[in-house]
Amino acid sequence: MARIDLNSDLGESFGAWRLGDDAAMLAVVTSANVACGFHAGDPRALLSTCERAVAAGVVIGAQVGYRDLPGFGRRFIDYAPADLVADVLYQLGALEGLARVAGSRVRYVKPHGALYNAIVHHEGQAAAVVEAVARYDPGLPVLGLPGSAFLRLAEKAGLRTVAEAFVDRGYTPAGTLVPRGEPGALLEDPVEVADRMLRLVERGEIVAVDGTVVEVRADSLCVHGDSPGAVAMAEAVRGALVGAGVEIAPFVTAGDRR
Repeated sequence: MARIDLNSDLGESFGAWRLGDDAAMLAVVTSANVACGFHAGDPRALLSTCERAVAAGVVIGAQVGYRDLPGFGRRFIDYAPADLVADVLYQLGALEGLARVAGSRVRYVKPHGALYNAIVHHEGQAAAVVEAVARYDPGLPVLGLPGSAFLRLAEKAGLRTVAEAFVDRGYTPAGTLVPRGEPGALLEDPVEVADRMLRLVERGEIVAVDGTVVEVRADSLCVHGDSPGAVAMAEAVRGALVGAGVEIAPFVTAGDRR
């Protein structure tokens, strides 16, 4: 039986600004990429998200990003490597404290937004994120794009790597994500995305924006919590996969760091 994890970016509300439906999403996904306060999320929102994840039996991961609240972490920042290492460590420590109080731990790490996309090719920043995770806890798996510099360097450093695909994003012929703002970057039709993800899980391929078929390997599928109709897409994907006999389960259990 095929097995896949379903994850979503959560905890991204800030103060009076509410983003996404975390409670509904936690009833669908198996892993929660919880913001760490740099790109989104305030302490109260993050603690609440961790508590809800624990209650729902969903694994907590730290979604680390650039220090960029106004840009939601989706603007590239040319960090000095030592600064990026320290920023990632700071975020991991902060979310770990909140997760512990909620009755769990941070079980994996996933970069967010512009940082996620930068370290597909940016060797220096990829190495900085890997260094931060390895120094914090080398038992933590890292989630990233297949073929990225980040996963390559993480594997070389002895970290467990988990390949990820995106439910609600378009792909280029090179297997990378279509940049936001370009045609085909964002997908919103639950039926379309469910069919795409079933094909990916069963056949290891996805159709790029130009119509070519791209080989994509993934152990986890992501639905962005801020996408229009995010919950409906997550429900459609889960329903299609379960209906095809695919097991939906986290890639790391609540009591397992490896």
